[in-house]
Amino acid sequence: MGTSVTISAATAQDVEQIFRLQYLCFQSEAELYGNYRIDPLVQTLESVRGEVATDLVFVARLGEEVVGSVRGFTDAEGIGRIGKLCVHPRLRGHGLGTRLLRAAESGLADGRSAIRFRLHTGERSEGNLRLYRKAGYARVGDATGEDGVRLILLEKEAAAAAYAASA
Repeated sequence: MGTSVTISAATAQDVEQIFRLQYLCFQSEAELYGNYRIDPLVQTLESVRGEVATDLVFVARLGEEVVGSVRGFTDAEGIGRIGKLCVHPRLRGHGLGTRLLRAAESGLADGRSAIRFRLHTGERSEGNLRLYRKAGYARVGDATGEDGVRLILLEKEAAAAAYAASA
């Protein structure tokens, strides 16, 4: 690869790259469900800008290019909600998703006092489910998204993330 991939907090200057990357990355999910109205594909640039300003957002960079991102926030109940994890298709399978997930967990537990993490993925998204199970997440329920996609809800304790990060 030449240049190593680094993980860092997103800045306002990253918003447009995150927006374009998200649109690219979630095409395969939309195809899997035959639904091109899934949330990551209809989210506006202004909405992404708002998330970068208020939420915990990390990016993976290859040089100056944003090649991955993840977002999270801690709700009023202390649940760290993680979402929109994506890695550029040409860099998948190299552990960047795992690194971004760990960064989000660490930031939410340490900086935002999350006691548990919650995320979701589509029921047909086997690669995502494999990643989350390997990271210690367990299925806690099902839901249907506003876009009609059946989702699997997954959680894990924040203490488990601290242990996994130190292992």
